[in-house]
Amino acid sequence: MSPLVVLVGPMGVGKSTVGRLLAERLAVGYRDTDEDIVAEQGRAIAEIFVDEGEAAFRAIEKDAVRRALARHDGVLALGGGSILDEDTRSLLAGQRVLYLSMDVEEAVKRTGLNAARPLLAVNPRKQWRELMEARRHLYESIATAVVATDGRTPEEVTEIALDALELKEA
Repeated sequence: MSPLVVLVGPMGVGKSTVGRLLAERLAVGYRDTDEDIVAEQGRAIAEIFVDEGEAAFRAIEKDAVRRALARHDGVLALGGGSILDEDTRSLLAGQRVLYLSMDVEEAVKRTGLNAARPLLAVNPRKQWRELMEARRHLYESIATAVVATDGRTPEEVTEIALDALELKEA
């Protein structure tokens, strides 16, 4: 078993929204590893970062992604930083991976780059740019298709994604 589509991209790009729309259009289930982590840990991701640090969170995330990739056959959304792990990137090889991209101005509009995002707590614009400089090549290296979300509705992104991935609606 493996997912029909795996969504990757930065925080706030719309992985959850587009993932749900894709799942609906393809008549398959939807799963989000961030939601899995919150349910398993009984606390918000920001709390895990504060209480245990990023390294501990990434270990939890790596396990959640591994399980979801092995057990879910629908649309799967991964947390923005999950691709930092080399083992996770290896597991994504051969999967149908959709990288949803956006620029910093779109990120500001969508998320406000607020403190609920633990990696963006201080100087959010600068930190977002630095995160993307470190991650963009990783997203691109595993992507089957890339869809820019800037200025597009979730429905438009979903339609473009279906075409880019050559998927037919159910």
